[in-house]
Amino acid sequence: MSALTERALRRPSVTGSTPLNGPPPARAVPVGPALVEAVRNRLVASGAVVSPANVAAALRAEGGVLGDTEVLSLTRRLAADLAGAGPLEELMVSGVTDILVNGPDEVWVDDGGGLRRVGVRFESAEAVRRLAQRLAAQAGRRLDAAVPYVDARLPNGARLHAVLPPVSPTGACLSLRMPPRRVFTLDRLVACATLTAHGAALLRAVVASRAAFLVSGGTGTGKTTLLSTLLSLVAPGERIVLAEDSPELRPDHPHVVRLQTRPANIEGSGEVTLEVLVRQALRMRPDRLVVGEARGPEIVSLLGALNTGHEGGAGTLHANGAGDVPARVEALGCAAGLGREAVHSQLAATGVLVVHLVRDAGGRRLAEVRVLNHDRQGLVHTVPAVSFTADGAHREHPGFDALAARLGGSWRR
Repeated sequence: MSALTERALRRPSVTGSTPLNGPPPARAVPVGPALVEAVRNRLVASGAVVSPANVAAALRAEGGVLGDTEVLSLTRRLAADLAGAGPLEELMVSGVTDILVNGPDEVWVDDGGGLRRVGVRFESAEAVRRLAQRLAAQAGRRLDAAVPYVDARLPNGARLHAVLPPVSPTGACLSLRMPPRRVFTLDRLVACATLTAHGAALLRAVVASRAAFLVSGGTGTGKTTLLSTLLSLVAPGERIVLAEDSPELRPDHPHVVRLQTRPANIEGSGEVTLEVLVRQALRMRPDRLVVGEARGPEIVSLLGALNTGHEGGAGTLHANGAGDVPARVEALGCAAGLGREAVHSQLAATGVLVVHLVRDAGGRRLAEVRVLNHDRQGLVHTVPAVSFTADGAHREHPGFDALAARLGGSWRR
């Protein structure tokens, strides 16, 4: 055989598709929505777990293969889509506090500096709906046409709220409030400009004096963060009992007992309300009884607890301003069946301090601390004691002497 003929035999054929020494190579298939959907359907139909081996097998069944890097990337993508938070998975571990999905191409986040739109996209409005329903199922809740809204706690601690049409005519919307990843210290809050050095010293004295207090403010002002920080200052020998709708408070303290509400099941039974938890907490020998957020009938039990010798109690309350706290408590108490006079009488007897937070262009910050006072008609009002400006200055007001007397030896100017 001539050398020319031998070289020709060794040269790959340009016209045939089958090599001389082996089977044809598997063709590469682009990772597009159609392929991802086909692999997803195969995994769901077979009930197989999402693993690199199973993803690779499903890819081969679809007539193509990918390299190891692509298989691992697709595995992560499918795991997030089938068992996790889909396109939101990376956002949930990125340190943001809120994730808001208004539609398939409209995702907003808040990382402490205000809302901003991000480039995360869903394939369709139906993909947003599927994610909302899957997250609701993870929380053991129902979300469908019969029950088109859900407010629940996910296994990772995130708070989920979602609505479906017809409640949301334009499509499914969901909101995620992520749990704090760490407990802040007073020094950290000072560094973040949430507190001034003077404000931090004042709040430290509030905790040391065992004065009852309510942290008030609007949504997203940092009420839970500040309350967790202050509870971390409680003496190690004291027992803290927390009653919450969801486990948001995470004080760095050695003796914390947590109580959490439970929603009713599909049959409408089995509900455990915050009001019930407060009553149970009173029987658990608390040194500090804390209600994560008073927003319903539990306000009556909380007022009662603060008037039965349980010093140092605390909680959070939504209010537009510190001066609106008595009206807010009145509204909740009257809705729970108490008369107006009874509500104000109970509130006055607690002697709680009002620690109010705001959120403005400069971020979240402590705005003021107020004390309670009641007029001749028996109605309670808040009296400004100390206020803090955005530039770090503070001013003393007519209620400061009453505040200083309440704090006693715990406070030094």
